[in-house]
Amino acid sequence: MTIHSRWWRDWFGNPRGDILSGIVVALALIPEAIGFSVIAGVDPKVGLYASVVIACVIAFTGGRPAMISAATAATAVVMTDLVRDHGLQYLLAATILMGVFQLIAAALRLGRLMRFVSRSVMTGFVNALAILIFLAQLPELTGVPPVTYGLIALGLAIIYLFPYVTRAVPAPLVAIAVLTALTAWLGLDVRTVADLGQLPSALPEFILPDVPLSFETLRIIAPYSLTLAAVGLLESLLTAQIVDDMTDTPSDKNRECAGQGLANMASAFFGGMGGCAMIGQSVINVSSGARGRLSALVAGLFLLALLVLLQDLLAIVPVAALTAVMIMVSINTFSWGSIARLRSNPLPSSVVMLATVVTVVATADLAKGVLVGVLLSGVFFAGKVSRLSRVTSALSADGRVRTYRVEGQVFFASAGGFAEAIDVTEPVERIVIDVGAAHFWDISAVGALDRVVMKVRRQGKAVEVTGLNAASETMVERFGAHRQDGAAPAAH
Repeated sequence: MTIHSRWWRDWFGNPRGDILSGIVVALALIPEAIGFSVIAGVDPKVGLYASVVIACVIAFTGGRPAMISAATAATAVVMTDLVRDHGLQYLLAATILMGVFQLIAAALRLGRLMRFVSRSVMTGFVNALAILIFLAQLPELTGVPPVTYGLIALGLAIIYLFPYVTRAVPAPLVAIAVLTALTAWLGLDVRTVADLGQLPSALPEFILPDVPLSFETLRIIAPYSLTLAAVGLLESLLTAQIVDDMTDTPSDKNRECAGQGLANMASAFFGGMGGCAMIGQSVINVSSGARGRLSALVAGLFLLALLVLLQDLLAIVPVAALTAVMIMVSINTFSWGSIARLRSNPLPSSVVMLATVVTVVATADLAKGVLVGVLLSGVFFAGKVSRLSRVTSALSADGRVRTYRVEGQVFFASAGGFAEAIDVTEPVERIVIDVGAAHFWDISAVGALDRVVMKVRRQGKAVEVTGLNAASETMVERFGAHRQDGAAPAAH
Protein backbone atom coordinates (compact mmCIF):
# COMPACT_ATOMS: atom_id res chain seq x y z
CA MET A 1 0.00 0.00 0.00
CA THR A 2 1.38 3.39 -1.03
CA ILE A 3 1.75 6.28 1.39
CA HIS A 4 -1.03 8.20 -0.38
CA SER A 5 -3.51 5.32 -0.25
CA ARG A 6 -2.70 4.65 3.40
CA TRP A 7 -3.21 8.35 4.21
CA TRP A 8 -6.55 8.37 2.38
CA ARG A 9 -7.69 5.21 4.16
CA ASP A 10 -6.71 6.56 7.59
CA TRP A 11 -8.58 9.83 7.06
CA PHE A 12 -11.44 9.22 4.64
CA GLY A 13 -11.88 5.45 4.46
CA ASN A 14 -14.83 5.49 6.89
CA PRO A 15 -16.13 9.08 7.16
CA ARG A 16 -19.68 8.45 8.41
CA GLY A 17 -18.61 5.96 11.08
CA ASP A 18 -15.72 8.16 12.21
CA ILE A 19 -17.82 11.35 12.43
CA LEU A 20 -20.69 9.77 14.36
CA SER A 21 -18.34 7.91 16.68
CA GLY A 22 -16.37 11.08 17.31
CA ILE A 23 -19.55 12.86 18.41
CA VAL A 24 -20.33 10.09 20.90
CA VAL A 25 -16.78 10.18 22.26
CA ALA A 26 -16.89 13.97 22.67
CA LEU A 27 -19.93 13.66 24.92
CA ALA A 28 -18.33 10.84 26.91
CA LEU A 29 -15.16 12.91 27.39
CA ILE A 30 -16.91 15.69 29.29
CA PRO A 31 -17.55 14.03 32.68
CA GLU A 32 -14.19 12.26 32.48
CA ALA A 33 -12.22 15.46 31.79
CA ILE A 34 -14.00 17.35 34.56
CA GLY A 35 -13.54 14.48 37.02
CA PHE A 36 -9.84 14.16 36.22
CA SER A 37 -9.39 17.92 36.68
CA VAL A 38 -10.84 17.56 40.18
CA ILE A 39 -8.43 14.69 40.89
CA ALA A 40 -5.47 16.81 39.76
CA GLY A 41 -6.67 19.80 41.77
CA VAL A 42 -7.18 22.20 38.86
CA ASP A 43 -10.17 23.99 37.29
CA PRO A 44 -12.42 21.89 35.00
CA LYS A 45 -11.32 23.94 32.00
CA VAL A 46 -7.75 22.61 32.36
CA GLY A 47 -8.93 19.04 31.75
CA LEU A 48 -11.44 20.04 29.08
CA TYR A 49 -8.91 22.13 27.12
CA ALA A 50 -6.42 19.27 27.42
CA SER A 51 -8.94 16.82 25.96
CA VAL A 52 -9.67 19.14 23.04
CA VAL A 53 -6.04 19.81 22.16
CA ILE A 54 -4.70 16.29 22.74
CA ALA A 55 -7.51 14.67 20.69
CA CYS A 56 -6.97 17.06 17.78
CA VAL A 57 -3.17 16.83 17.75
CA ILE A 58 -3.00 13.04 18.18
CA ALA A 59 -5.32 12.63 15.18
CA PHE A 60 -2.43 13.88 13.03
CA THR A 61 0.60 12.67 14.96
CA GLY A 62 -0.46 9.37 16.58
CA GLY A 63 0.46 5.90 15.40
CA ARG A 64 -2.91 4.22 16.06
CA PRO A 65 -5.93 5.42 14.02
CA ALA A 66 -9.29 5.35 15.87
CA MET A 67 -7.62 5.54 19.29
CA ILE A 68 -8.74 8.39 21.55
CA SER A 69 -6.32 10.33 23.74
CA ALA A 70 -7.22 13.05 26.24
CA ALA A 71 -6.88 13.94 29.93
CA THR A 72 -6.83 10.71 31.95
CA ALA A 73 -7.03 9.45 35.52
CA ALA A 74 -3.69 7.66 35.19
CA THR A 75 -1.86 10.95 34.66
CA ALA A 76 -4.13 13.06 36.90
CA VAL A 77 -3.21 11.14 40.05
CA VAL A 78 0.48 11.86 39.42
CA MET A 79 -0.15 15.61 39.22
CA THR A 80 -1.93 16.07 42.56
CA ASP A 81 1.11 16.76 44.74
CA LEU A 82 2.76 19.03 42.18
CA VAL A 83 -0.34 21.19 41.82
CA ARG A 84 -0.87 21.33 45.58
CA ASP A 85 2.73 22.30 46.35
CA HIS A 86 3.61 24.51 43.38
CA GLY A 87 0.47 25.45 41.43
CA LEU A 88 -0.86 25.24 37.88
CA GLN A 89 2.06 26.98 36.16
CA TYR A 90 4.50 24.32 37.33
CA LEU A 91 2.07 21.66 36.11
CA LEU A 92 2.10 23.23 32.64
CA ALA A 93 5.91 23.29 32.67
CA ALA A 94 6.01 19.66 33.83
CA THR A 95 3.62 18.69 31.03
CA ILE A 96 5.92 20.25 28.42
CA LEU A 97 8.88 18.32 29.83
CA MET A 98 6.69 15.21 29.88
CA GLY A 99 6.25 15.62 26.13
CA VAL A 100 10.00 16.03 25.66
CA PHE A 101 10.64 12.77 27.52
CA GLN A 102 8.10 11.00 25.33
CA LEU A 103 9.81 12.31 22.19
CA ILE A 104 13.08 10.93 23.53
CA ALA A 105 11.37 7.58 24.12
CA ALA A 106 10.23 7.61 20.50
CA ALA A 107 13.76 8.40 19.30
CA LEU A 108 15.04 5.45 21.38
CA ARG A 109 12.29 3.27 19.85
CA LEU A 110 11.00 2.19 23.26
CA GLY A 111 7.70 1.20 21.69
CA ARG A 112 9.36 -2.16 21.04
CA LEU A 113 9.18 -2.89 24.77
CA MET A 114 5.49 -3.77 24.33
CA ARG A 115 6.51 -7.26 23.21
CA PHE A 116 7.54 -7.98 26.79
CA VAL A 117 3.96 -7.48 28.02
CA SER A 118 2.28 -10.89 28.08
CA ARG A 119 -1.28 -11.68 27.08
CA SER A 120 -2.12 -12.36 30.74
CA VAL A 121 -0.98 -8.85 31.71
CA MET A 122 -3.02 -7.37 28.85
CA THR A 123 -6.13 -9.25 30.00
CA GLY A 124 -5.56 -8.14 33.59
CA PHE A 125 -5.07 -4.55 32.45
CA VAL A 126 -8.34 -4.61 30.50
CA ASN A 127 -10.34 -6.23 33.31
CA ALA A 128 -8.94 -3.88 35.95
CA LEU A 129 -9.73 -0.86 33.81
CA ALA A 130 -13.28 -2.10 33.29
CA ILE A 131 -13.67 -2.37 37.07
CA LEU A 132 -12.21 1.12 37.62
CA ILE A 133 -14.55 2.59 35.00
CA PHE A 134 -17.53 1.03 36.77
CA LEU A 135 -16.34 2.12 40.22
CA ALA A 136 -15.98 5.67 38.91
CA GLN A 137 -19.74 5.63 38.20
CA LEU A 138 -20.71 4.72 41.77
CA PRO A 139 -21.10 8.38 42.90
CA GLU A 140 -23.81 8.67 40.24
CA LEU A 141 -25.50 5.50 41.51
CA THR A 142 -25.65 6.30 45.23
CA GLY A 143 -27.74 8.91 47.00
CA VAL A 144 -29.53 9.95 43.81
CA PRO A 145 -33.27 10.34 43.08
CA PRO A 146 -35.01 7.08 42.03
CA VAL A 147 -35.73 8.56 38.60
CA THR A 148 -31.97 8.50 37.93
CA TYR A 149 -31.97 4.69 38.03
CA GLY A 150 -34.85 4.66 35.57
CA LEU A 151 -32.95 6.92 33.18
CA ILE A 152 -29.80 4.78 33.42
CA ALA A 153 -31.82 1.62 32.81
CA LEU A 154 -33.53 3.22 29.82
CA GLY A 155 -30.19 4.39 28.48
CA LEU A 156 -28.71 0.89 28.75
CA ALA A 157 -31.80 -0.59 27.08
CA ILE A 158 -31.41 1.80 24.14
CA ILE A 159 -27.69 1.12 23.88
CA TYR A 160 -28.14 -2.65 23.69
CA LEU A 161 -31.45 -2.87 21.78
CA PHE A 162 -31.18 -0.05 19.24
CA PRO A 163 -28.56 -1.91 17.14
CA TYR A 164 -31.29 -4.47 16.34
CA VAL A 165 -33.23 -1.65 14.68
CA THR A 166 -30.30 -0.07 12.80
CA ARG A 167 -26.56 0.40 13.09
CA ALA A 168 -26.56 3.51 10.93
CA VAL A 169 -26.38 5.70 14.04
CA PRO A 170 -24.32 4.74 17.12
CA ALA A 171 -26.62 3.52 19.90
CA PRO A 172 -24.82 5.54 22.65
CA LEU A 173 -25.50 8.76 20.70
CA VAL A 174 -29.19 7.83 20.42
CA ALA A 175 -29.31 7.08 24.16
CA ILE A 176 -27.80 10.46 25.05
CA ALA A 177 -30.19 12.32 22.71
CA VAL A 178 -33.30 10.48 23.95
CA LEU A 179 -32.49 10.89 27.65
CA THR A 180 -31.65 14.58 27.19
CA ALA A 181 -34.93 15.23 25.35
CA LEU A 182 -36.91 13.21 27.90
CA THR A 183 -35.33 15.01 30.85
CA ALA A 184 -36.02 18.44 29.35
CA TRP A 185 -39.57 17.58 28.28
CA LEU A 186 -40.59 16.14 31.66
CA GLY A 187 -38.59 18.66 33.65
CA LEU A 188 -36.93 15.91 35.67
CA ASP A 189 -34.89 17.04 38.68
CA VAL A 190 -31.65 15.12 38.01
CA ARG A 191 -27.97 16.03 37.82
CA THR A 192 -26.87 17.47 34.51
CA VAL A 193 -23.51 18.32 32.97
CA ALA A 194 -23.92 21.86 34.30
CA ASP A 195 -23.75 20.45 37.83
CA LEU A 196 -20.33 18.87 37.24
CA GLY A 197 -18.42 22.16 37.31
CA GLN A 198 -17.93 25.51 35.61
CA LEU A 199 -17.64 25.00 31.86
CA PRO A 200 -15.29 27.20 29.80
CA SER A 201 -16.95 29.54 27.33
CA ALA A 202 -13.98 30.73 25.27
CA LEU A 203 -11.37 29.23 22.99
CA PRO A 204 -8.13 28.14 24.68
CA GLU A 205 -5.34 30.69 24.30
CA PHE A 206 -1.64 30.10 23.67
CA ILE A 207 0.38 30.70 26.84
CA LEU A 208 3.86 30.06 28.18
CA PRO A 209 4.21 28.66 31.71
CA ASP A 210 5.00 31.45 34.15
CA VAL A 211 7.88 29.73 35.96
CA PRO A 212 11.54 30.66 36.45
CA LEU A 213 13.87 29.17 33.84
CA SER A 214 16.26 27.71 36.37
CA PHE A 215 17.80 24.46 37.54
CA GLU A 216 15.58 24.63 40.63
CA THR A 217 12.47 24.56 38.44
CA LEU A 218 13.89 21.58 36.56
CA ARG A 219 14.63 19.82 39.85
CA ILE A 220 11.02 20.27 40.92
CA ILE A 221 9.28 19.20 37.72
CA ALA A 222 11.63 16.54 36.31
CA PRO A 223 10.55 13.66 38.62
CA TYR A 224 6.88 14.37 37.92
CA SER A 225 7.51 14.74 34.18
CA LEU A 226 9.38 11.45 33.98
CA THR A 227 6.62 9.62 35.86
CA LEU A 228 3.92 11.24 33.72
CA ALA A 229 5.77 10.31 30.54
CA ALA A 230 6.20 6.68 31.61
CA VAL A 231 2.61 6.26 32.81
CA GLY A 232 1.23 7.97 29.72
CA LEU A 233 3.24 5.86 27.30
CA LEU A 234 2.46 2.65 29.13
CA GLU A 235 -1.29 3.22 29.04
CA SER A 236 -1.15 4.48 25.46
CA LEU A 237 0.82 1.52 24.14
CA LEU A 238 -1.36 -0.99 25.96
CA THR A 239 -4.49 0.71 24.62
CA ALA A 240 -2.99 0.72 21.11
CA GLN A 241 -2.45 -3.03 21.37
CA ILE A 242 -6.07 -3.52 22.46
CA VAL A 243 -7.35 -1.44 19.53
CA ASP A 244 -5.03 -3.42 17.23
CA ASP A 245 -6.76 -6.60 18.40
CA MET A 246 -10.26 -5.12 18.10
CA THR A 247 -9.72 -3.91 14.54
CA ASP A 248 -7.25 -6.56 13.30
CA THR A 249 -4.97 -3.79 12.06
CA PRO A 250 -1.40 -2.87 13.10
CA SER A 251 -0.18 0.35 14.68
CA ASP A 252 3.14 2.18 14.78
CA LYS A 253 4.10 2.12 18.46
CA ASN A 254 7.11 4.43 18.10
CA ARG A 255 5.09 6.97 16.14
CA GLU A 256 2.51 6.79 18.93
CA CYS A 257 5.23 7.64 21.48
CA ALA A 258 6.19 10.71 19.45
CA GLY A 259 2.57 11.66 18.88
CA GLN A 260 1.81 11.53 22.59
CA GLY A 261 4.80 13.77 23.26
CA LEU A 262 3.72 16.40 20.72
CA ALA A 263 0.10 16.29 21.91
CA ASN A 264 1.06 16.82 25.55
CA MET A 265 3.37 19.71 24.72
CA ALA A 266 0.58 21.33 22.69
CA SER A 267 -1.87 20.79 25.54
CA ALA A 268 0.39 22.62 28.00
CA PHE A 269 0.89 25.55 25.62
CA PHE A 270 -2.91 25.99 25.53
CA GLY A 271 -3.43 25.71 29.28
CA GLY A 272 -4.19 22.00 29.46
CA MET A 273 -2.92 19.17 31.64
CA GLY A 274 -1.07 16.11 30.36
CA GLY A 275 -2.89 13.03 29.15
CA CYS A 276 -2.61 9.83 27.18
CA ALA A 277 -4.72 7.24 25.37
CA MET A 278 -8.05 6.34 26.99
CA ILE A 279 -9.10 2.74 26.71
CA GLY A 280 -12.71 3.43 27.69
CA GLN A 281 -13.24 6.11 25.06
CA SER A 282 -11.22 4.15 22.52
CA VAL A 283 -13.53 1.16 23.05
CA ILE A 284 -16.57 3.45 22.65
CA ASN A 285 -15.03 4.86 19.48
CA VAL A 286 -14.24 1.53 17.84
CA SER A 287 -17.46 -0.12 19.04
CA SER A 288 -19.44 2.76 17.52
CA GLY A 289 -17.86 2.13 14.12
CA ALA A 290 -14.73 4.31 14.03
CA ARG A 291 -11.67 3.09 12.15
CA GLY A 292 -9.75 6.21 11.12
CA ARG A 293 -8.00 9.33 12.35
CA LEU A 294 -11.01 11.49 11.55
CA SER A 295 -12.82 10.16 14.63
CA ALA A 296 -10.26 11.61 17.07
CA LEU A 297 -10.26 14.96 15.25
CA VAL A 298 -14.07 15.10 15.25
CA ALA A 299 -14.11 14.22 18.98
CA GLY A 300 -11.78 17.11 19.78
CA LEU A 301 -13.49 19.65 17.52
CA PHE A 302 -17.02 18.68 18.56
CA LEU A 303 -16.06 18.88 22.22
CA LEU A 304 -14.73 22.39 21.57
CA ALA A 305 -17.95 23.30 19.75
CA LEU A 306 -20.00 21.99 22.66
CA LEU A 307 -17.99 24.05 25.12
CA VAL A 308 -18.00 27.29 23.14
CA LEU A 309 -21.04 27.26 20.84
CA LEU A 310 -23.48 24.77 22.30
CA GLN A 311 -22.83 25.26 25.97
CA ASP A 312 -26.52 25.74 26.80
CA LEU A 313 -27.41 22.45 25.09
CA LEU A 314 -24.51 20.63 26.69
CA ALA A 315 -25.48 21.90 30.12
CA ILE A 316 -28.85 20.08 30.08
CA VAL A 317 -27.46 16.64 29.15
CA PRO A 318 -28.32 14.40 32.14
CA VAL A 319 -25.36 12.79 33.85
CA ALA A 320 -27.43 9.58 33.89
CA ALA A 321 -27.06 9.36 30.09
CA LEU A 322 -23.29 9.58 30.31
CA THR A 323 -23.30 7.10 33.21
CA ALA A 324 -25.21 4.61 31.08
CA VAL A 325 -22.62 4.96 28.31
CA MET A 326 -19.75 4.41 30.74
CA ILE A 327 -21.44 1.34 32.28
CA MET A 328 -21.75 -0.03 28.75
CA VAL A 329 -18.05 0.63 28.24
CA SER A 330 -17.25 -1.16 31.49
CA ILE A 331 -19.32 -4.20 30.50
CA ASN A 332 -17.92 -4.35 26.99
CA THR A 333 -14.32 -3.77 28.11
CA PHE A 334 -14.25 -6.60 30.65
CA SER A 335 -12.99 -9.90 29.22
CA TRP A 336 -15.74 -12.16 30.52
CA GLY A 337 -14.21 -15.20 28.85
CA SER A 338 -11.12 -14.78 31.03
CA ILE A 339 -13.15 -15.86 34.07
CA ALA A 340 -14.06 -19.17 32.48
CA ARG A 341 -10.45 -19.66 31.36
CA LEU A 342 -9.06 -19.26 34.88
CA ARG A 343 -9.31 -23.01 35.46
CA SER A 344 -8.21 -24.12 32.00
CA ASN A 345 -5.28 -21.71 31.59
CA PRO A 346 -1.88 -22.56 33.13
CA LEU A 347 -1.77 -21.54 36.79
CA PRO A 348 1.04 -18.95 36.30
CA SER A 349 -1.00 -17.18 33.57
CA SER A 350 -4.06 -16.99 35.82
CA VAL A 351 -1.97 -15.72 38.74
CA VAL A 352 -0.43 -12.98 36.57
CA MET A 353 -3.85 -11.86 35.34
CA LEU A 354 -5.38 -11.79 38.81
CA ALA A 355 -2.35 -10.05 40.34
CA THR A 356 -2.56 -7.33 37.69
CA VAL A 357 -6.27 -6.80 38.38
CA VAL A 358 -5.89 -6.75 42.17
CA THR A 359 -2.93 -4.35 42.08
CA VAL A 360 -4.64 -1.90 39.73
CA VAL A 361 -7.94 -1.90 41.64
CA ALA A 362 -6.19 -1.63 45.03
CA THR A 363 -3.91 1.25 43.98
CA ALA A 364 -6.05 2.83 41.21
CA ASP A 365 -2.76 2.94 39.30
CA LEU A 366 -2.61 1.12 35.97
CA ALA A 367 1.17 1.45 35.76
CA LYS A 368 1.72 -0.36 39.06
CA GLY A 369 -0.57 -3.18 38.03
CA VAL A 370 1.18 -3.68 34.71
CA LEU A 371 4.57 -3.52 36.42
CA VAL A 372 3.54 -6.24 38.87
CA GLY A 373 2.17 -8.33 36.03
CA VAL A 374 5.30 -7.99 33.90
CA LEU A 375 7.58 -8.83 36.85
CA LEU A 376 5.51 -11.91 37.73
CA SER A 377 5.51 -12.99 34.09
CA GLY A 378 9.29 -12.71 34.07
CA VAL A 379 9.63 -14.73 37.27
CA PHE A 380 7.34 -17.49 36.01
CA PHE A 381 9.06 -17.55 32.63
CA ALA A 382 12.48 -17.77 34.21
CA GLY A 383 11.28 -20.63 36.39
CA LYS A 384 9.83 -22.45 33.38
CA VAL A 385 12.96 -22.07 31.28
CA SER A 386 15.19 -23.11 34.19
CA ARG A 387 13.42 -26.48 34.28
CA LEU A 388 14.32 -27.06 30.64
CA SER A 389 17.98 -27.54 31.52
CA ARG A 390 19.39 -30.81 32.86
CA VAL A 391 22.69 -32.43 33.73
CA THR A 392 23.46 -36.13 33.14
CA SER A 393 26.72 -37.98 33.78
CA ALA A 394 28.61 -41.11 32.80
CA LEU A 395 31.64 -42.81 34.35
CA SER A 396 34.42 -44.12 32.11
CA ALA A 397 34.98 -47.87 31.97
CA ASP A 398 38.13 -47.62 34.04
CA GLY A 399 36.41 -45.46 36.68
CA ARG A 400 38.93 -42.64 36.36
CA VAL A 401 36.91 -40.03 34.41
CA ARG A 402 33.42 -38.68 35.12
CA THR A 403 31.80 -36.84 32.18
CA TYR A 404 28.92 -34.47 32.88
CA ARG A 405 26.71 -33.53 29.93
CA VAL A 406 24.88 -30.21 30.34
CA GLU A 407 21.80 -29.55 28.16
CA GLY A 408 19.53 -26.52 27.85
CA GLN A 409 19.72 -22.91 28.95
CA VAL A 410 22.06 -21.95 31.78
CA PHE A 411 21.26 -18.53 33.28
CA PHE A 412 20.58 -16.96 36.67
CA ALA A 413 17.56 -19.18 37.39
CA SER A 414 19.15 -22.49 36.39
CA ALA A 415 22.81 -21.82 37.23
CA GLY A 416 22.43 -23.03 40.82
CA GLY A 417 20.98 -26.37 39.76
CA PHE A 418 23.76 -26.84 37.21
CA ALA A 419 26.46 -26.26 39.83
CA GLU A 420 24.81 -28.55 42.40
CA ALA A 421 24.48 -31.40 39.90
CA ILE A 422 28.27 -31.82 39.63
CA ASP A 423 29.80 -33.87 42.45
CA VAL A 424 33.32 -32.52 42.90
CA THR A 425 34.09 -34.90 45.79
CA GLU A 426 33.71 -38.12 43.79
CA PRO A 427 36.99 -40.14 43.85
CA VAL A 428 37.88 -39.79 40.17
CA GLU A 429 41.02 -38.42 38.54
CA ARG A 430 39.39 -36.12 36.02
CA ILE A 431 36.04 -34.42 35.48
CA VAL A 432 34.87 -33.43 32.00
CA ILE A 433 32.05 -30.89 31.67
CA ASP A 434 30.51 -31.23 28.20
CA VAL A 435 28.40 -28.13 27.43
CA GLY A 436 27.98 -28.76 23.70
CA ALA A 437 24.19 -28.96 24.10
CA ALA A 438 23.94 -25.97 26.45
CA HIS A 439 24.06 -22.18 26.19
CA PHE A 440 25.47 -19.80 28.80
CA TRP A 441 23.41 -16.61 28.87
CA ASP A 442 24.72 -14.36 31.63
CA ILE A 443 27.39 -13.79 34.25
CA SER A 444 25.44 -15.93 36.74
CA ALA A 445 25.94 -18.91 34.43
CA VAL A 446 29.62 -18.11 33.96
CA GLY A 447 29.98 -17.66 37.72
CA ALA A 448 28.45 -21.09 38.33
CA LEU A 449 30.95 -22.64 35.91
CA ASP A 450 33.75 -20.81 37.70
CA ARG A 451 32.68 -22.20 41.07
CA VAL A 452 32.53 -25.75 39.78
CA VAL A 453 35.94 -25.57 38.10
CA MET A 454 37.58 -23.99 41.16
CA LYS A 455 36.08 -26.58 43.51
CA VAL A 456 37.31 -29.46 41.33
CA ARG A 457 40.83 -28.00 41.29
CA ARG A 458 40.81 -27.60 45.07
CA GLN A 459 40.03 -31.30 45.27
CA GLY A 460 43.25 -31.98 43.32
CA LYS A 461 41.50 -33.25 40.22
CA ALA A 462 41.88 -32.28 36.58
CA VAL A 463 38.92 -30.56 34.95
CA GLU A 464 38.06 -29.90 31.30
CA VAL A 465 35.24 -27.85 29.84
CA THR A 466 34.32 -28.87 26.29
CA GLY A 467 31.80 -27.91 23.63
CA LEU A 468 31.29 -24.21 24.37
CA ASN A 469 29.49 -22.58 21.45
CA ALA A 470 30.80 -19.28 20.08
CA ALA A 471 28.48 -17.03 22.10
CA SER A 472 29.09 -18.92 25.35
CA GLU A 473 32.82 -18.95 24.66
CA THR A 474 32.75 -15.16 24.36
CA MET A 475 30.94 -14.85 27.70
CA VAL A 476 33.42 -17.17 29.42
CA GLU A 477 36.43 -15.41 27.88
CA ARG A 478 35.20 -12.02 29.12
CA PHE A 479 33.87 -12.91 32.55
CA GLY A 480 35.23 -16.32 33.51
CA ALA A 481 37.69 -16.23 36.40
CA HIS A 482 38.86 -19.83 35.97
CA ARG A 483 40.48 -18.97 32.60
CA GLN A 484 42.83 -16.61 34.37
CA ASP A 485 43.61 -19.32 36.89
CA GLY A 486 45.33 -21.74 34.59
CA ALA A 487 42.59 -23.57 32.70
CA ALA A 488 43.26 -24.63 29.18
CA PRO A 489 41.02 -23.14 26.48
CA ALA A 490 37.77 -25.00 26.18
CA ALA A 491 37.41 -27.31 23.25
CA HIS A 492 34.70 -26.79 20.66
